[in-house]
Amino acid sequence: MTSPSPRHFARYVALGDSSTEGLDDPDGRGGYRGWANRLAAHVAAAQPGGLLYANLAVRGRKTRDVRREQLAPALGMHPDLVTVFSGVNDIARRNCDVTAVAREMERMFAAFTDTGATVLTITMPDLSDVTPVARLLRDRLLRLNERVREACARTGATCVDLARAPVTGDLRLWSDDRLHANSEGHARIAAALAHALGLPGHDGSWAEPLPAAPASSIVSRLSTEVRWTGEHLVPWLWRHARGVSSGDGRTAKRPTLESVSEDNV
Repeated sequence: MTSPSPRHFARYVALGDSSTEGLDDPDGRGGYRGWANRLAAHVAAAQPGGLLYANLAVRGRKTRDVRREQLAPALGMHPDLVTVFSGVNDIARRNCDVTAVAREMERMFAAFTDTGATVLTITMPDLSDVTPVARLLRDRLLRLNERVREACARTGATCVDLARAPVTGDLRLWSDDRLHANSEGHARIAAALAHALGLPGHDGSWAEPLPAAPASSIVSRLSTEVRWTGEHLVPWLWRHARGVSSGDGRTAKRPTLESVSEDNV
């Protein structure tokens, strides 16, 4: 018995924040590629006729901002494939209503599934075992992940549950700031989404563990934490204390539907 052919998609729109924008996956041209671009390339390669793709994500956006700024333009493009991911910028704030954040995400899921579009999202990996400061946000992260799973069950969106794949907690898949995936991390996320779509050539190998890492000394680990605090945590805290967002003045990198090719994703 042959496997059913994957669904053909004409228009893919990605909504979200810096993760969907592609930080920290350099494209070699001064910008960022990211898992959404990589997924678009996988979809286009798997079907005749190519794919139209738009990426409305802007770094620094909270979930409410994503819904207010990106939902209407995305619906206007009549996509049949959509990814929606946000929440990191919400749970990192001093005051975060996890239930309200999940409600915003569910509204977006439903807006697209009601049109018949295929909607995918991902859960956030828990890095608290390898990044001490992440323990401060662990409760919020776990609660939001669970509410996202529930929202997907109610709306028919597909939850690609990265949080339940142990490999996603490996720091070697994350950039130096520990907030964004690196190129290998983005490639794994794209592969996980492609697998969820049933695209040819994609399977569960995205979740395979990396080779064992060499042991590091306590001094080395302490030095790494001190450097990360000075280079990333302190500047982040200072920026947010002043009410400044990394996305201030920025617009989407791919605001309109464009044909996907190796050169433009």
